[in-house]
Amino acid sequence: ESTEVDVSFGAEGDRSRMFLDVSWTDQNEVLAGDREISEYAIQGFPYGLSSGTPEGRLVFTDPRIGQTLSITSYTPNPFYDPNCWATGTSVSGCDDFQPFTLDDRFNWQPYNYLLTPNKRVSMFAKAEYDITDNTMFRLTASFNKRESTSQAAPEPLFFGPEAGAGDILDNLLWPADHPTNPFGIDMGPDSFVFTGRRPIEAGPRIFEQDVETWYISAGLDGSFSVGGSRDIYWDATAIFSENDATQIKHGAFNAQNISIALGPTDTCDATPGCVPLNWVGPGTMSQEMLDFVTFVQKDVSNQELLDLTLNFTGNFGGFFDAGLIGWAIGFEHREEDGSFTPDSIVSSGFTAGVPAQPTEGGFDVDEAYGEVIIPLWRGDGLERFDISASARYSKYDLFDSDTVFAFGANWAPTESLTLRANFAEGFRAPNIGELFNTGSRFDASIVDPCSNVSPELAGNCAALGVPPDFVQPNPQLSVTTGGNPGLTPETSDTFTAGFTWAAPFADNWNSVEGLLFELNYYDISVDNAIQPPDAQDVLTQCVETLDPFFCDNVSRAPGGTVQRVDGVLQNIGGIDTSGIDWRVQLITAETGIGQFRFEWLNTHLLDYTETIAGPDGDVKISREGTELGSPERAFIEYKSTVNIDWLKDNWSARLAFQYYGSLEEECGGMTAAFELWDDFCTRGQEGNDIDSTLFTNLNASWSPDIGNNGQWTFMVGVDNVFEETIPFCASCDLNSFDGTIYPIPGRFWYARAVIQID
Repeated sequence: ESTEVDVSFGAEGDRSRMFLDVSWTDQNEVLAGDREISEYAIQGFPYGLSSGTPEGRLVFTDPRIGQTLSITSYTPNPFYDPNCWATGTSVSGCDDFQPFTLDDRFNWQPYNYLLTPNKRVSMFAKAEYDITDNTMFRLTASFNKRESTSQAAPEPLFFGPEAGAGDILDNLLWPADHPTNPFGIDMGPDSFVFTGRRPIEAGPRIFEQDVETWYISAGLDGSFSVGGSRDIYWDATAIFSENDATQIKHGAFNAQNISIALGPTDTCDATPGCVPLNWVGPGTMSQEMLDFVTFVQKDVSNQELLDLTLNFTGNFGGFFDAGLIGWAIGFEHREEDGSFTPDSIVSSGFTAGVPAQPTEGGFDVDEAYGEVIIPLWRGDGLERFDISASARYSKYDLFDSDTVFAFGANWAPTESLTLRANFAEGFRAPNIGELFNTGSRFDASIVDPCSNVSPELAGNCAALGVPPDFVQPNPQLSVTTGGNPGLTPETSDTFTAGFTWAAPFADNWNSVEGLLFELNYYDISVDNAIQPPDAQDVLTQCVETLDPFFCDNVSRAPGGTVQRVDGVLQNIGGIDTSGIDWRVQLITAETGIGQFRFEWLNTHLLDYTETIAGPDGDVKISREGTELGSPERAFIEYKSTVNIDWLKDNWSARLAFQYYGSLEEECGGMTAAFELWDDFCTRGQEGNDIDSTLFTNLNASWSPDIGNNGQWTFMVGVDNVFEETIPFCASCDLNSFDGTIYPIPGRFWYARAVIQID
């Protein structure tokens, strides 16, 4: 459910004008557990997948019996007898533990949001005042405030050298004489292998965001004459913008305090507030225990922008009586600064969650540009031929200076046909976050090729120190990400060409008012593209090649578990992409039943090739028609939209069809981690086909006649009328579908009222 209210007001005087707009939005949440496709981590697979469970999973070696066990217990304060496990398997009912199986894994999906709840307030104001007849002062200001809440399952606690949770928890010692230790042996790096506990007693992780953005722009516009016959127009603008963001996280755990609460009792007794932590079995963590090991995390960030511009435009001369040559020159000075300050517990390295460090940075840039538009031919009507050229010089304090050029041509041989072509060089410097954001971590669905290793890779995995019987304990692996101060700017070459044709033969059709065809082709080549490497590719290439180029970015625990894949931003080799966009529009003449407008919009992705560095040189990867999944990125080859509009008197309606073409993906992610290829992937281990989809949307509106007092409009509509099924994605990290392209599953109704008073 979503509610939005928008109020606008405008006024005009003899020399002044003003406009004010205020909007308020309240968006309610949609939980992943409320939709069939996202009820479980893998659609149609009714099991949890996490080793971090409310009861606890313990993988450890008991030296008394020489066995490595993977066990759990559904009994609070359980009893353990090593003799029950002397053969590595349990004797039924012998003690309170049982082997850990798929049925014991935790389903985190019901805690997650498909749609994040938020409240937004936006204010925009603009004022203009004519100082003289040819000089105007303008002022623009805006304020945006967002209060939103994200939610995730309770924070999983992973202990032991195979956990990859940081030095404190990886090397935690749980003494044999600890009052909550039922095993009678020291549990530390020599015995612990991997342990996971999901403390649902603490509730879900709640992330509350408060983001405020201020923007103010002041400037002057004017003109003056040169030689009494040519006007030159100028404008000068100063912009200041600031963004302040605060995030409060509830349900965060302090790894340092966990190690104290599970460590020697004399240390705990000497620490104020410490209560020995009882974590084996369900419901064993009391509020007193949680008060000591949890904390409320507060992170803050700030970004500031100062932008000064000065522009001049005018015209002069000309050729062949085709018109005056238009020109423009301009100058810009821009300063950008940013900072991020995590909670002190986080920056000290004591969090059991995602680590982070404080950072700050900024850069200055001075730019100048010039452009001309040269008319070369004019016909009797709208026929024309123009060419254009421009150049832009950029000087950053962090990078080498650069100059880019652009050239274009527009030719209208008839009044109904326009042809155009443009070539432009591009230059994009990395932004504040890309440069200075310190390393962070997220969990991605990645399959370790050394888990249940194939015979072909067994030797390579052994060389990496992975045991032959290794099984990946969790379907999600940690990926470090963040900015990179060593990044260099992206450069690009872009060529576009197209035409617009208002078909003249349609003028002879009595029932048609207009028929329009438009087509545009693009070809873009980006060098030094800024993006993170694909973590799955890095891990797979490491295992398959053993090349340090890849393996230096993979960290494994002594027992073989991947602790981390490094995925900080890089300048990859480049991106080459091309495609065609075209549309057809037909407008009928008005008749007794009204007027119709038909519009067909189409997008064809012809090529999307990424060039990345490999151990033996550049490697090209074709992405068109594929889904990457982790993180979600879809490269659909064909998308199409058909809009059918009907208008009659004060009524109108639209029927819209949105088509998304099919995709191919690897049968990866959690589907592969649990070897479910044959159950959920259309081509088994070879991959999965994501079906094409067709969404139908409908709305209708009524604008009653209220005379000269303004205009009222009332609209009702429904999106996804027939509840089209969202296709399953095997490699996607969350919810079994790509939320970057497909809407939230289900039918969505809405109503809207617009009241304008003059």
